[in-house]
Amino acid sequence: MKVDLLLGLQWGDEGKGKIVDVLTSEYDIIARFQGGPNAGHTLVFNGKKYVLHTIPSGIFHENKINIIGNGVVIDPVILQNEIHKIENEGVDIHKSLFISRKAHLILPTHRLLDAASEKSKGKNKIGSTLKGIGPTYMDKTGRNGFRIGDLESDEWKKKYYELTNKHQKLIDFYEVDLDYDLEKLHNEFFESVENLKKIKFIDSESFFMKSMANKSILAEGAQGSLLDIDFGTYPYVTSSNTTAAGACTGLGIAPNSVGDVFGIFKAYTTRVGSGPFPTELFDDYGSRMSKVGNEFGATTGRPRRCGWLDLVALKYACKINGVTKLMMMKTDVLTGFDKILVCTGYRYRGSIIHHLPFDLSDTSLEPIYSQFKGWSENLQKMNNVKQLPGNLNKYISFLEDELKIPIVIVSVGPDRKETIFR
Repeated sequence: MKVDLLLGLQWGDEGKGKIVDVLTSEYDIIARFQGGPNAGHTLVFNGKKYVLHTIPSGIFHENKINIIGNGVVIDPVILQNEIHKIENEGVDIHKSLFISRKAHLILPTHRLLDAASEKSKGKNKIGSTLKGIGPTYMDKTGRNGFRIGDLESDEWKKKYYELTNKHQKLIDFYEVDLDYDLEKLHNEFFESVENLKKIKFIDSESFFMKSMANKSILAEGAQGSLLDIDFGTYPYVTSSNTTAAGACTGLGIAPNSVGDVFGIFKAYTTRVGSGPFPTELFDDYGSRMSKVGNEFGATTGRPRRCGWLDLVALKYACKINGVTKLMMMKTDVLTGFDKILVCTGYRYRGSIIHHLPFDLSDTSLEPIYSQFKGWSENLQKMNNVKQLPGNLNKYISFLEDELKIPIVIVSVGPDRKETIFR
């Protein structure tokens, strides 16, 4: 069977967690393939809100396997806290969660390196979540990484200390003030590792090869396509491949094993942290999006910057991912707006373009908008596609015509029940 992919098409925070949760009933296995605890996938059901950082979003469904793939970087301390919260909800983690032996571990000194690096940049900081993601991926590509499988060695602490000693020298190099108790951080890490060892470790690529024969698999991406290390708004990006290609290397599956590619986007656009954002709003419309959409990072708590939908960037993300089906999120947030704008092109260095230029930060870049009438109906009370307002349907039809991809889901609220299938 083919492996279906689910990806964010903007700068993250699109609502991937909710849709994975909604779709999990159709799959046997849910697998995270990149990123780490910098992700914040929010699920809402039965009147409760859950935020997952490392564990796949299918974890609350019975008789489903959830896998943390080799492309993910894992902080044992954060994962331990996440596991405890999930177990308190009656989930049998030891039955439903597996971890790839090839997944890399985030050490306490990775987090310190992240903080030291970001602090040294001053005003030029990139907006890191300070979770140690970047330094961990640097060790991975530098062939110094510490992996889950290393924990099965009797001498894993020796390797741990060798790496942390290297990190300490690098931290000193930055010459910034950091307040930390390294011995305390070591002890927290060791305690978390002992709990982590209770989870089943697997050779994930072999597991997927066997499972594809008779199991349905959904690969869950983190962050967003515009944060991809290669194809995002560099250098204001994450440290992994957030696009469809990342699923192959992050799970160990062949490109011809990929089936549907589900692309998720908000009905408007948001961004956390630094970096270019052509359609960002600084007026009442932007303030209203932020307030109604409760736009604060699920991981960092930082306010998200808000703006109109950027169709140029969305088309780009759809093409590099090979998206086959689209899902539009937070549509209800735009209820009550008298007008809805969509960026359909850019004025750039004296010309009109319809593609992403090399540098989105160029001050000569100016978005070109198409305008639509808004709607006032309460979408959260709707549960059928026939109930959607006429002006919303016109908005959806325009997007489908431009993108040449069907929008199969429209989310009209945070709860898993507030989802309309088209």
